[in-house]
Amino acid sequence: MPILNRAAEMQDEVAGWRQHLHQTPELNFDVFKTAAFVTEKLKAFGCDDVVTGLGKTGVVGIIRGRQGEGPTIGLRADMDALPLNEISGKSYASTIPGKMHACGHDGHTAMLLGAAKYLAETRNFTGSVAVIFQPAEEGGGGGNEMVKDGMMERFDISKVFGMHNMPGLPVGQFAIRPGPIMAATAEFTITVRGKGGHAAMPHGTIDPIVITSQLVGALQTIASRSTDPVEAVVVSVTKFHAGDAYNIIPETAEIAGTVRTLRKEIAKRSEERIRTICDGLATAFGAKIEVDYQANYPVTFNHAEETVFASDVAAGVAGDAHVHRGIQPVMGGEDFSYMLEARPGAFIFIGNGDTAGLHHPAYDFNDEVIPHGMSYWVKLAETALAA
Repeated sequence: MPILNRAAEMQDEVAGWRQHLHQTPELNFDVFKTAAFVTEKLKAFGCDDVVTGLGKTGVVGIIRGRQGEGPTIGLRADMDALPLNEISGKSYASTIPGKMHACGHDGHTAMLLGAAKYLAETRNFTGSVAVIFQPAEEGGGGGNEMVKDGMMERFDISKVFGMHNMPGLPVGQFAIRPGPIMAATAEFTITVRGKGGHAAMPHGTIDPIVITSQLVGALQTIASRSTDPVEAVVVSVTKFHAGDAYNIIPETAEIAGTVRTLRKEIAKRSEERIRTICDGLATAFGAKIEVDYQANYPVTFNHAEETVFASDVAAGVAGDAHVHRGIQPVMGGEDFSYMLEARPGAFIFIGNGDTAGLHHPAYDFNDEVIPHGMSYWVKLAETALAA
């Protein structure tokens, strides 16, 4: 089936919701206005149940089909924004300094609301659809909080599906793969404690800047020399702080960054190598090196059967030639991974066209995507819960 006529008809209405959300971004779990907006819409659509406060500020709406009892599938969107100042120049740009929807969660929420409205009107399925609106995807682990809050058991969700926009992929196209589609992530902070002193007398110091500079280079050997070349691992140092004056060697230096992998074994090995490298440099230079290593989101792993199913549904909307079924994994993290650990399902990308990249201050969700995303959600629900 191509794009639903009703989805095309609703595009302007749903785009209006999206632009409203874009103007009023909220961060992390503090998505109170967004959650209230979602709750109001779901109740107005006639959802059978609307539950708030899941995973702190998440919202779930339940829509029951008209054709009797059956399983429940979950469709998930994220609601939170990013701590950025927007430079898109749009008439509906963020009205809140330091906050913007730079990842398209406003579009994800609006598309799922549009699908919920359609499904509540038609109810052409057996069983139930749980529309899941999640807070704190951008680092807060809201997906994990909703799972820990018993969402899957409470609504008896049997399968769960997610979707994210992808700049650079043409509008009307989808991309997916079985197995790992997004990376496990971890964050590290490493503090090197040396001995400060006068810059003219370095022999009386233990220079933490020199040690930390060598540490930055050594960490790159985790990918280049400690990991099988066919495996994926990215170690990125993204912060380096040390010193306050031209003529003083400081006492300490600090670096921080991320580790991204597609397998638990590689993630574990990478952490071990970081600690071993730090121990070795500390011994070599007579310094103290402290490692704070925090594992974050697990691998986003698409289940095989559900990936084929989601791909076929997308092909029904976009045409098989416009569904890329074997894309390369993306090394960014995604906390839908927790839901995929709890239930079988699949995560798919939808084209956002030629736009600024995700997390860029000029990014904006493309409203032309709306009827494609709505049609995918509706067809997925109706196909999975066919009578």
